[in-house]
Amino acid sequence: MPMTIESVQIGKVLTEGNPASRDPAEHQWTTGFYKSSVDHAVDMGCLGIDGDFVADARHHGGPDKAVLCYAAEHYRAWNEELPDLKMGPGAFGENVTIRGVDEKSVCIGDQFQLGPCRIEVSQPRQPCWKIARRWGLSTLTKQVTQTGRTGWYIRVHEPGQIQAGQEMSLLERPHPEWSIAKANDVLFGKRKDQKAVIELMSLAELADAWKADLA
Repeated sequence: MPMTIESVQIGKVLTEGNPASRDPAEHQWTTGFYKSSVDHAVDMGCLGIDGDFVADARHHGGPDKAVLCYAAEHYRAWNEELPDLKMGPGAFGENVTIRGVDEKSVCIGDQFQLGPCRIEVSQPRQPCWKIARRWGLSTLTKQVTQTGRTGWYIRVHEPGQIQAGQEMSLLERPHPEWSIAKANDVLFGKRKDQKAVIELMSLAELADAWKADLA
């Protein structure tokens, strides 16, 4: 199956919720999680996609987390398991939804040609509480971790314009033994394999933030 961009999403920062509420599910929060698909080409550079914004620059954005990618095929499973939520591309805050790849087939350090852009896989996405808050389902962040449907971040080494329908091709795979799925297992597994932790941390292409979490 060819690797193809299903859709591209961008979003602005917004604040919603009730600052007076004692219910955590209703607390006021500021987020860039809400993304909308664009039907035209957009510029993608080393700090992300033009027109897209993050609310928490400490934990999101930057060269190692320039763009969040997610597997298009996951949405079939989510809609079977959680049909009331009616999820589609952008539902997990991703910028690029890609058909033909997932966490088992993408590896740390992979370099791809995506349209005119050269990108590199930097780390798995570490699910946070905002996923559960966005969808009003307290167990959702845990479900994302348990299913391994986390998504992954990329660096952008060569900028350019991207849009839905473009194909993605693999250029280099320096660490075929380190899929996103395996990296997730090392961090989120019930038993820490110290040898695997040390090996994963030694990968030059793995983002420093992920190495810090492993340490």
